[in-house]
Parts: sequence; C-alpha cells; structure tokens
Amino acid sequence: MSTGFDVWDLEKPIADAIVKLGWEKPTEIQTEAIPIARRGTDVVGQAKTGSGKTAAFGIPIIEKCEPSGIPQAIILCPTRELAVQVAEEISILQGNKGLAIQTVYGGTNLEKQAASLAKGTDIIVGTPGRVIDMTKRGHLNLKQVTYFCLDEADRMLDMGFFPDILWVFENMPNRQQTLLFSATFPQEIIDAADEFMSEAVHVMSDDMEVDIPEIELNAIRIGRANKLWVLGRIIANMDDDGQMLIFSNTKRMVDVLVERLSKFRMKAVGLHGDIPQNKRERILNGFREGKDKILIATDVAARGIDVDGITIVVNYDLPVETESFVHRIGRTGRMGRSGEAWSFVSKEDRGSLEKIASTWNLTIPYVEVPALPEGMDRDPIRKRDDWDEVSDSFGMVRVNLSIGKADSTKRALSDWIVSQAKIQEIVLGEITQDEKSSQVEIHVQKVAYVMDVIKARDYNGRKLKPVIVNA
Repeated sequence: MSTGFDVWDLEKPIADAIVKLGWEKPTEIQTEAIPIARRGTDVVGQAKTGSGKTAAFGIPIIEKCEPSGIPQAIILCPTRELAVQVAEEISILQGNKGLAIQTVYGGTNLEKQAASLAKGTDIIVGTPGRVIDMTKRGHLNLKQVTYFCLDEADRMLDMGFFPDILWVFENMPNRQQTLLFSATFPQEIIDAADEFMSEAVHVMSDDMEVDIPEIELNAIRIGRANKLWVLGRIIANMDDDGQMLIFSNTKRMVDVLVERLSKFRMKAVGLHGDIPQNKRERILNGFREGKDKILIATDVAARGIDVDGITIVVNYDLPVETESFVHRIGRTGRMGRSGEAWSFVSKEDRGSLEKIASTWNLTIPYVEVPALPEGMDRDPIRKRDDWDEVSDSFGMVRVNLSIGKADSTKRALSDWIVSQAKIQEIVLGEITQDEKSSQVEIHVQKVAYVMDVIKARDYNGRKLKPVIVNA
C-alpha cells in the first residue's frame, strides 16, 4: 500500500506506523520540512494548528534517536496538555522502534516524573519550567541532548517563556540540530531564530496570511444575555457524530456555561487551569475518545487539544489577542476535513472582529441565528429580552410603530404614549416619521414596559405594532 511517504524510504517501524494510521500523503508542512530536517539542517517552520506539524518534526527526531535510555532529544511545548498530545503522537509514529518517550511538565508529582527519567528515556517532551527544574535538581542532563525542538514558539513568547527557553539553550552545549515551529512570526520569534539557529532553512509563507481551508466562518450579532440561546440553537443543529469546542475568556465563565447547559439537559465538560492535572487529563481523554461531545475551555487550557473529530468551534467570547482566533478555529477542519466556526459578537466586540478579519485577511460574514432543526418546535434555551444590546450610547432604544405622519403628528404620538404609559416625557427621545411609520426613542429602563402598554392599547382605533429597530 503506497502512502505517499514511500519516496523518503523511512525507517520500517515509522513507515509501518504511517500505513497503520491510514495517512495517504504528507501534508504541505510535512512535505517541505521532513526532507530538510532528515539531513540534519536547522528548520524554522510556519505551521498552523491541525497542519500535521507534529509529524513534520517528530519523524526526523524519531529517526535520529536510538533506544539507549539516554536523553537524545527534547521537545518544548507551551502547555502540559500539548506536551501530552505531542508525546502520544510521537509514540504512535515510532511504531515498534522501542524508544522511551517521557513527558515532563508541572502540575503533577515531580518525584514520579524523576523516577521515570531515572529508568531511562530517549525523547523528552515537556514544558520549559519543569525541564529547568528537573535539570537543576540533577534528574536531567541537558549536555546529553543533541536534538532540540520548540513547538508553538509564538505561544511561548505570549506566555513569557522565552527567558526559560534561553536558559535551556545555554545549557545544551552539544546541540546538533534545532527545529522551531510557529503559527505566526512576530519579530521576536524571527530574532530568536537568528540567534539560536545556524543557517536554518525557513519553511514558511512569504506573507502572514492564514489559509484556513474547509472552515465555514460565521459571526452572529448578539448581546451577552442571549449568547446562551444562540449556543442552544447551534448545539441543537450539531450532527450526532459531531463534537463542539467552545471558547470562553475566563475560567469562571467556563464553569458557569457547564452549569447552565446542564440545567437545560445539555452535557458539557469544562477545562481550565484551576482544574487538577489528573482530572484535566481524564476530561481530555473523554473528549478525545468521543465520550463527551461538548468541551468548554479557555485558550491556555485548549492548547493541547488535538481532536480530529471536532466539527464546530464556538467563540462564546472573542479572544483578546487576534492570534488566538487562528489557534481557536484551527481546532476544526483538521487534516483537510470540513468544519464550522461561530463567533458571538456584541456591540462592544464589533471592532475586535473587524481587527481579526483584517489582520488575517479573513472574510467573516454576519449571519442570522440558525433555525431550529426539523422536528423541533421549541428552543432548548429560551430567548431573553436584551435591551442593553439594542440601546445606543445614551441608553435609548428605537422602536418602530406602524403609523406615519399622514395619520399622526410627532407631538400627538408623544403625548398619547406619555398619557397611556403614565411616564415622564424625558423617557422619550427623538421621534422620526415617514409616510407609513414612526420611530420613537424610549429609554432602556422603560422600553419593555412602554412596549407592553402600546401593544395593549389602540391609537385612534388602530394597533401600532411596536417592533425594536436593531442598533
């Protein structure tokens, strides 16, 4: 069976593992990076989440290492979840070669990890802080390591890890090859690559545009009060074999969303930094195995999530940093599969979405809330009145009435509303009219009550049919 990897004449255990995985042909980053890295040349690779980059650096590293029990390669990752995922994929890719692969990260018992290292390891996958700690305590000798890989370098920079990475570099004098992979390339990453690496081959696009194939991007204008209602609609439309990853910007909101969805009989699990590591791994495994269909996470906690089955990503909150948007939506549409990414955009968020779209040259159209699926006649989560979302900066909400200047003056209409609703005239703002309709500004604190009054009364024998005009 030809996989498209045959032209490289890979070691048999690796070739057999690739066949077993069912991979038909290398991805673009694999095609460009693997031959160069196999020659021992330093590589700087621009690779997005879901591009197959782990195999791009993993296959050359596996080939260069031997089952000796001596650390020969270190792969640094920004989070423990990503470290676990990378280690798992490399373990699969090595087939039956017999390499000992050890994860080293914080949040778990250091002595247990030290005991595992003492038994002998060939490849270490870890986070910078714990690697340094292990080295200083004498459990790890960086002088033995000859191959070094830095995965998701831009996230390392964002999370303040670069001083730690410098320390690791300085204590690895026998390093023969360095591989650096990043989805984006801020100037600091480019400068670091020039400093750390010797005549590296850059495998990346000339511009910073992000190509996101097969992902349908949509945005919905919605206030915070009704985000849960929209989320219920999207969940209701998800296929039975689909999986959803929902992003929130705070740990508290992750917990709140899990609890609220549970009240509406929608099972979801949450993932954030305050959850104990052992529990986090159980949650990730359950999601990876398809036992859980909906996972809610913060950006940092989601860095290690590598699940091909994710069909829908939801930005419940838009990310603070534009780069995070790329990482988020890259969790779906993986390895050429199709996927959807939905972004909930309040009035305050609209500028942020425009910045994201322009930075990454993305088209993110605003669309209507998805309809209920066939056979469902009630919303799983009820829509709420959200007057703040439709009010202007002065707290006024525009309401359209089905009566024009041909049938009423502005003064007569204003006096009637004030008298019927028994409100002060200051509650009303500007009134504009055309031949068939009038638009009345009503203060946000009174608009619900005033609309109910208007609906219940007749104006000169006719109903005025009040309707909110979107801000």
